[in-house]
Amino acid sequence: MSIFIGGAWPYANGSLHIGHLSSLLPGDILARYFRLKGEEVLYVSGSDCNGTPIAIKAKQEGISPKDIADKYHKEFMETFEKLGFTYDCYTRTDSQQHHMVVQNVFLQLLESGKLYKKEEKQCYCSTCEQFLPDRFVEGICPHCGAQARGDQCDYCSNLLNPTELNDKICKTCGDKPIIRSTEHLYFELSSLQEELEGYVSHAKSNGLWRDNAIRLSERYLIEGLVDRAVSRDLPNGVSVPVKGHEDKKIYVWIEAVTGYYSASKQWALEKGKDDTIFWNEKTISYYVHGKDNIPFHSIIWPSILTSIGSKALPTHIVSNEYLTIEQKKLSTSRNWAIWVPEMLKTYHPDSIRYFLIANAPETRDADFSWREFVYSHNSELLGAYGNFVNRTLKFLEKSFGGITPNGKIDTDVRVIVNDLYNEVGYLIERTQFKKALEKVFSLVRASNKYFDEQKPWIQVKENHDKCTDTLTTCVYSIANLSQLLNPFIPFSSEAVRKTLGIKYFNWEEIELASITLRKVQPLFERIDKGVMDEEISKLKYNSI
Repeated sequence: MSIFIGGAWPYANGSLHIGHLSSLLPGDILARYFRLKGEEVLYVSGSDCNGTPIAIKAKQEGISPKDIADKYHKEFMETFEKLGFTYDCYTRTDSQQHHMVVQNVFLQLLESGKLYKKEEKQCYCSTCEQFLPDRFVEGICPHCGAQARGDQCDYCSNLLNPTELNDKICKTCGDKPIIRSTEHLYFELSSLQEELEGYVSHAKSNGLWRDNAIRLSERYLIEGLVDRAVSRDLPNGVSVPVKGHEDKKIYVWIEAVTGYYSASKQWALEKGKDDTIFWNEKTISYYVHGKDNIPFHSIIWPSILTSIGSKALPTHIVSNEYLTIEQKKLSTSRNWAIWVPEMLKTYHPDSIRYFLIANAPETRDADFSWREFVYSHNSELLGAYGNFVNRTLKFLEKSFGGITPNGKIDTDVRVIVNDLYNEVGYLIERTQFKKALEKVFSLVRASNKYFDEQKPWIQVKENHDKCTDTLTTCVYSIANLSQLLNPFIPFSSEAVRKTLGIKYFNWEEIELASITLRKVQPLFERIDKGVMDEEISKLKYNSI
């Protein structure tokens, strides 16, 4: 079975924050899980180095867009590596390969009759002497009255044309733009209304998408798909490969999603592989992102694929809701954010992963609280999982010379473990990661209870055979827990694997032969509760 996983492309104009991370983590969980199952997996993403956000940041800092893109692309790659992300290809949208693939797709859209020329009204700033990219225009959303960018309202999720905004201003200079005519190429989205209705209906009836993706996509379809411009007067990006329009750039909303395709082509080129197995009707695909990106994955990308004759439409839309911080909306402009590179300097990557998975905004907005983060680490990772592993293996070191015994595995525990592989796998495949992680931790808690009830510290003196069975069962649970948890918290899983001498992980029951433990060390250290107040005060200070 071929599994394609596409993670959203973060803009290379600033560090990753925990909101980004919360919406991207499902991709790595899926990739790790399907690889453990032995499936053919291609997991791709990259840094979005084109478009307005990069240009805005470059202007603010007085350097070139490429310098900004280079800086944050490097930082992104380092951050994802520290977090254990297992991309098969993490690329960037300003690469020659990406430009070539995007232009080829653009020409296919043109040849299929889906593009046409149209004169339109666009915002022009007389002070800056340029047509304004959509994100350079800010104002009031005509639909809900909230502050919005020219391309999309984050509050009501409507896609916008900047000319629609009320009280428009130029983001660069603050002046009011005027409206001028210019010619652009348009994508005939309206001609795909019926096909998209059938596509979304199929996803809904089969429970393949998150509810927010279904609701928002149905809303767009009920309102009727509207043709949208596919070219823009942008400062950087992929040039339009059409005579007379070479000075224009392919609009980022069509260019960025095509990155999934260009990344797969780059992977195939670099690895000498065939990527076509991930782009046919038999492929199962997962597109992982936040809810503000839903229409680009549920409407735009399927429309592009359909128009170029591809059958590999997105199977699963994995769209998280928003993550708030200390009960307040995350805001990078006000610096009410927790930056992942800074967080990684102090906290274990598994602690970050665990909390953001266990408290993920899968079906509704969720909150990041420093108090809950510390409690989660100390109570669950350290107090439950780490404690069970450490107390078992330390007991083996002390009473069995560090050699795992060959006793009988408790029958009930074996049944629970084997059932877990099926149950957890099913939940992961259905993108219910919180429930999947909770299922595994139910075994963690049951294992601690089993250890307490069996009392091996008494058994070792009074009934050595019974103690051998108890410890054999506990080691069996630890080995399987480390494997079941690998998609979620890979670093501690890898530490257990090495300690127990497990050669490799798989998605099936592990039953170890007698081995000598490697040096047993705690999986996690306790986080001092005092950091809660420190982190909150730091957050408040930075946001002033």
